[in-house]
Amino acid sequence: MTRTVLHIVEPTLESEAGHCHSFVSSFCGAGEKSGCELRLYAGRNAKLPGLEKRDVRVFPHFHRRLRRPQAFLLLRKLLREPGRIFLPTATRIDLAFAHHAAGGRIPPAKVYLYFHWFRHNAGKRSFLVRMAGLQPDIVVLGPTESVVGIFRECGFGRAETVPYPITPVEPGVQAGDPDFRHLLFAGAARADKGFPDLVSLVAWLHARGKTVPVSLQASPDHYGRFDARIRAEMDRLVNIGYPHLKVRRETLQGGEYREQFRGAICLQPYAPADFADRISGVTLDALSLGCPVVTLKGTWMGRVVDRFGAGKAVDAAAPEVLFAGVEEVLRDYGRYCGNAARAGRALQEEMNASRLFEIVTA
Repeated sequence: MTRTVLHIVEPTLESEAGHCHSFVSSFCGAGEKSGCELRLYAGRNAKLPGLEKRDVRVFPHFHRRLRRPQAFLLLRKLLREPGRIFLPTATRIDLAFAHHAAGGRIPPAKVYLYFHWFRHNAGKRSFLVRMAGLQPDIVVLGPTESVVGIFRECGFGRAETVPYPITPVEPGVQAGDPDFRHLLFAGAARADKGFPDLVSLVAWLHARGKTVPVSLQASPDHYGRFDARIRAEMDRLVNIGYPHLKVRRETLQGGEYREQFRGAICLQPYAPADFADRISGVTLDALSLGCPVVTLKGTWMGRVVDRFGAGKAVDAAAPEVLFAGVEEVLRDYGRYCGNAARAGRALQEEMNASRLFEIVTA
């Protein structure tokens, strides 16, 4: 019997750090016993031993500066070979590339695009209407109705809401710690994730003589870069001189990444304009590890926190408002940790990667 071949295209994936890896790893884990042949086309320096142990064939392929033309050429090649094509972090450009690389109508059950978010306007709507007419058999997937609904409205017949694959909790990992250790900002240092607001909070704590420990895992983007604004914020952070601050500029992996959530309150002042319905892997990791979250109202994270009582969703990212949320969690830290762990268990069930894998390979 011929094995189904699934080509997974993820140009920025090069290491086992970050949510790009956790998404792909969760997805491939769901297909470990499926009988499918999984082929992953990743960054040219990819070192992914965990995936290779799961019998995923890893092809180091993409150069940072050439990844777009390389993506087009790879899609053109794969569209002419047996197997299905899955893009886990699809963009509008990928949709256009798939169309032009095909040189005709793409057949059913061939191309699957997972959009984490999509900010549309009149021009983008016109583009989607055109693509839906030319390529009606492309399957569009996304984590929320607001993401996939626009594709459905524009004419895509297969536009489905599918849960974002949560990172499974490894056996033996204990969720929650009743003893508070630090405030935590985890993940990439970006303006839309509120990194400047966290720097302002550190300055506010220092000016008021507070002694609350703060740990910032302020990692760069996929290619080890910070933009100019974040570099300036990094300089501002260092010049504050807050003695209870620990900064980790590298992208953490595995147990070291999980350990930072133990005894923490995870701060996520993500911009509501950008994260109103955009899922955060950091939130999922925090709750899966029993770590309460302080975030902003009007975000997906805020709704999850409110649903489970797993932290506080506050009105603004101003330092005094964020810290008021922190203080409320600290007053009953053990209970909030318990609620976070309960949320994590529920989300591990609701957001299992098996549903996504089933759709892509059925």
